[in-house]
Amino acid sequence: MKLLLVILLISILFLLFKLFKTLKINLSVTLICSLIIVQIILAPNICIQYTISGAKLFFNAIFPSLFPFLVVINIIIGYDGIHIYSKLLGNLICRPLKLPKECNFALLVSVLCGYPLGARYTCDLYEKNIIDLNSCERLLNIASNASPLFILGSVGTAMMFNPKLGYILLLSNILSCIFMGLIIPSKDYAFKIKYRGSNFSKAESSSLNIGIILKNSIEDAIKNTLSIGGFIVIFSVITGIIKDNVIFNIVINKLSLIIGASSNFIEGILLGMLEMTNGCYLISSSHSNLYVKLAVLSFLIAFSGLSIISQVYSYTYKYTVSIKKYITRKFFQGIISSILTIILYYIFLNISSIFTFNNMSLYKNCDLYLIILIILIIPSLLITIIKLFHTS
Repeated sequence: MKLLLVILLISILFLLFKLFKTLKINLSVTLICSLIIVQIILAPNICIQYTISGAKLFFNAIFPSLFPFLVVINIIIGYDGIHIYSKLLGNLICRPLKLPKECNFALLVSVLCGYPLGARYTCDLYEKNIIDLNSCERLLNIASNASPLFILGSVGTAMMFNPKLGYILLLSNILSCIFMGLIIPSKDYAFKIKYRGSNFSKAESSSLNIGIILKNSIEDAIKNTLSIGGFIVIFSVITGIIKDNVIFNIVINKLSLIIGASSNFIEGILLGMLEMTNGCYLISSSHSNLYVKLAVLSFLIAFSGLSIISQVYSYTYKYTVSIKKYITRKFFQGIISSILTIILYYIFLNISSIFTFNNMSLYKNCDLYLIILIILIIPSLLITIIKLFHTS
């Protein structure tokens, strides 16, 4: 049975490779989905196992924290909380990032709760004509970070067994979002003209009573949490199918021998590009150097993976927002976050060894030179990225 599966997979992959240049997107998706269906039919236990695993993750970890948060946030929005927050914190938070002050609400939600709520409330602002398209695209990448609970609790404490490492990852993740706000071009005046014609009405929100607002808030929270749960379950199944695939394991082992890295490390990078949580777990359990693991973890957390990107796209698809531009910027954000993580790691955890000259070894000297080299490269890298964004 396994031999037949391998032959079938090789045949489909060969056909896909041959027709890649002429295939349309619908045919490509059909072939990939057919491949998944074949795998599910031949190994239904794997599908059931990872479906239950994804459902447990959603109901035990995601739903209890996300649902009440969404209900409360929707009530705040129903009573014109966006306008109130923009008056209180708008200039303080948004002005340095060259964003309209009404964007502070989406930024706060993203920092507190993480993916994909920043994208959801960014699209709400755009749909209500509170921000323009340029501000929406910029805000999508700035209000785009993992939740502190995931970074500090799941990654730092549960996976890396060191809360300090979690704080380094959290700080680098937030700083990378700020960097994106500084390097992505803005169009302030276009927003000011558009906002005067905004259809956002305070009278509309004040005319609703608490019963209607609470009902709408709960219905919206249920819809969004179940949608996120669906993404978690389906990507859990896809990840499980890939992990238990014979060809994938052969490729991982070959890459491990060629590169000289552990199979867990390579598997974590590849699967982390698909689904962030599983990739972070595999990276943390590998036997690579600590600073290398932190750099890769930081990249995966900032990039977020195809699962999170799909959740973001579920909010942006009905607008003229470029998902390709979003993915490109997320990739650069991951690189920036990795560089910041390495710098913060050596500053906060190795500072004593760097300045203890009596016991300094050649390896530590190399670490110090590496830090200096990275600091010297950063300005050139940022200039290149800024030029890339301004010309795109």
